[in-house]
Amino acid sequence: MDTMMLEENANKLVSPGRGILAADESTGTMSSRLQGVGVDPSEEARRSYRANLFATPGCEAAVSGVILFDETIRQMMDDGTPIPDYMVAQDILPGIKVDTGAHPLANHDGEKITEGLDGLRTRCIEYFNMGARFAKWRAVITIADDIPSQACISANAHAVARCSAICQEQGLVPFIEPVVLMNVNHDALRDYSVTA
Repeated sequence: MDTMMLEENANKLVSPGRGILAADESTGTMSSRLQGVGVDPSEEARRSYRANLFATPGCEAAVSGVILFDETIRQMMDDGTPIPDYMVAQDILPGIKVDTGAHPLANHDGEKITEGLDGLRTRCIEYFNMGARFAKWRAVITIADDIPSQACISANAHAVARCSAICQEQGLVPFIEPVVLMNVNHDALRDYSVTA
């Protein structure tokens, strides 16, 4: 593990005045968005949209890193340059979404566990070789009267820790996105008691 490289990349991601662009929409989500504006959701249309987004003049002044989806990290800019290589040339760190989604946690109604640890090391090696320098993992916690359970919190914390260790081992800065869903009736004190 190259801790110096990890530290340099982590510092670059949080450099003053710049932020991280989330462009990791799944193929299905991106296709729905294109269809919503009357564009055929072909792979080429998705590639062209993303290439135009990343080639926005001045993007590098505001963006330190871009989270990509598996399809995107494999795509090319209009001139044939691989998207990760183009980003590096613009002083932007390419990143990659590595989880495979939140799924129901067995025997815990209304709670979710993020999956994707199986095969993660192999995917991280491949993504690093393609130019990725950080990896996003999303953990979803739902707040309601009787959830989240300690089992849900512990299971997701364990997954986050394993993901982070594997990513670092393979040269990728872990970028953890905790998502707290508050879509039920409860007061601010309940939110505080869960998230504090």
